[in-house]
Amino acid sequence: MIIPSDLQPVSGWSVSLVLLAAYVLYKFARSYATRGPATPLAGPARTSWLFGAADVIRNAPNASNLYEVWADKYGSVFRVPAPLGGTRVVLTDPKAIAHFYTHETFTYVQTKLARVAIENLFGRGLLWAEGESHKRQRKAISPAFSNVAIRRMTSIFYDSVYKLRTNWDNQLASVDSAMIDVQKWMNHVSLDSVGIAGFSHDFGSLEGKHSAVADVFDRMGHIKPSPITAAAFFFGNTFPFLWRIPTPMRRLQMQLNRSMEEIATVLLENTRREMQGTAEKGHEDKSIIGLLNESSHLGRLRDHIEHQEKQVRLREELKEQFPTSDPTWEQLTNGSGLHYLDAVVHEILRLHPPLAAAKDDVIPLSQPLRLPNGELTDHVAVRAGQHMTVPIGAINVSAAFWGADAREFRPERWLADDGIPKKAQEVQGHRHLLTFVDGPRMCLGRGFALAEFKAVLGVLIKNYTFELPNGPETTIESVRGVLPRPRVAGEEGACVPMRVRRVDG
Repeated sequence: MIIPSDLQPVSGWSVSLVLLAAYVLYKFARSYATRGPATPLAGPARTSWLFGAADVIRNAPNASNLYEVWADKYGSVFRVPAPLGGTRVVLTDPKAIAHFYTHETFTYVQTKLARVAIENLFGRGLLWAEGESHKRQRKAISPAFSNVAIRRMTSIFYDSVYKLRTNWDNQLASVDSAMIDVQKWMNHVSLDSVGIAGFSHDFGSLEGKHSAVADVFDRMGHIKPSPITAAAFFFGNTFPFLWRIPTPMRRLQMQLNRSMEEIATVLLENTRREMQGTAEKGHEDKSIIGLLNESSHLGRLRDHIEHQEKQVRLREELKEQFPTSDPTWEQLTNGSGLHYLDAVVHEILRLHPPLAAAKDDVIPLSQPLRLPNGELTDHVAVRAGQHMTVPIGAINVSAAFWGADAREFRPERWLADDGIPKKAQEVQGHRHLLTFVDGPRMCLGRGFALAEFKAVLGVLIKNYTFELPNGPETTIESVRGVLPRPRVAGEEGACVPMRVRRVDG
């Protein structure tokens, strides 16, 4: 065979670039037909074809404020420019949200980006699954989060918080007060409680034992996002493989998964030995990160701590109702005089709390929406493949739903007969909140999180007073990572030092 003399060797880089270009063109061709909703919607102007509005949202001091401003300006359903010329439909209408979460659960499936990110963190379990697979897994796991199961776990929550109290009392034995990194200790309470309750494994972090899992979580709060992580945030929906690149955070996730697999292997072997000649009890498929995410509300205690008068009121309620004992699971769950504790917990959940359409759909609205052409509509049509967003944080603190004081920490709203505005009552979710989502994808760990939160908060407030380092003016930031964590501005990593004092008597 004679090769023409004018042909030049082709380098590997050239082939790679051609293949990459072909892949990009293929992705755009696949998504071109679904660049926008079938119903023309208003929304902020596109300032960048590359980033859409993603850079504006990512860099906003408070993204929920931004979504609320857009909802006020463009209506309860609007479009937001997405990277690479895409469009995302944002729902803030309660009837539309209910349709999205409950009535058409499997019309809406997770984006490729979401599925890759979930697989990285949780594996191919319940959160990753769709359709019938999700139904089967949820049915199998539900007994592990039943009222009977959580009732048994409540003693574990108390054991963990009393280990914490022993540590703090030792620090305060010879001093009036001490600066304590409360965030770090809340992480340890969550990790040890989840380990014992969910996996029959004591990480021992409250007792100072070294744990590979605890070490990974401590390090996660100190890793800064890499350029690849930022690229994955902007372009991950089009190129999900970006989330698989071994960045420092991704390597930590892999290390965490390996550590949990080693623990699971030991547990499985122990269970097999214990079950010889008995009915198998089984270890449910639970995710360490999933349960820790439910427990992450413990790190939000600073909202309550900023208000000394609310600390006093809650402490008085706890000491009046349970002067020498701790409330049982039934008493934590059903009130039993702990109405202010319930109000404080749900106010924290309100203030601190994320799919694509698999087929064409028509979403009903609770109120008519004015379109850019001036027409009114009582529904919005979306095409298959359209990316959808429900801004949970924005809705939970929206003045349109919760009134003019929506962004204030005011537990008393939960105690008054007319404290929850009618608009907020239209939201279908736990106590009219979307913190735990709604419908068939509602968080299974909701009861776990609420029981743990109330048990831990009750013990801490009965025994200690808390002050932020610079008083109410202390600036609190959010640390980006696997799990959202707060920190005091200027501190390294997820760190919230507070001045802690013992309560006299």
